[in-house]
Amino acid sequence: MTGKSRPSILIVDDNDLMRSLMRCMLRDSEYEVIGEARNGVAALELAERLRPQIICMDLVMPEMNGLEALQAIKARHPEMVVVMLTGSASVDDVRASIQNGASGFIVKPFNAGKMLDTVDRAWRAARQTTSSQPAA
Repeated sequence: MTGKSRPSILIVDDNDLMRSLMRCMLRDSEYEVIGEARNGVAALELAERLRPQIICMDLVMPEMNGLEALQAIKARHPEMVVVMLTGSASVDDVRASIQNGASGFIVKPFNAGKMLDTVDRAWRAARQTTSSQPAA
């Protein structure tokens, strides 16, 4: 990198293999994985402590599902970009995620190209929205 800090990402999925795959997909990208969680409760704790710029989060998880975690995270940190992941392409899941503040949606299985493209689009859209808002 050329002196610019890399956007930070928190990975949230209850499947250890899926978290490892996502970490590998992001390793050589412009993003830096700063933490991992296996459920929504841990995601909330890490979001508070680490303040990631982007969260890639599974929809179906134990203890607190991704939609519940999304709602809680966006209530506290509306600036955080959240990309939801799921094995289900249900229109209701996509709609609920977007209505609750998700910036993107990825259906499993996916490859590195699909993941990076979705994260890139969500991150760039959030930055454009932030930079186009008038100063207070």
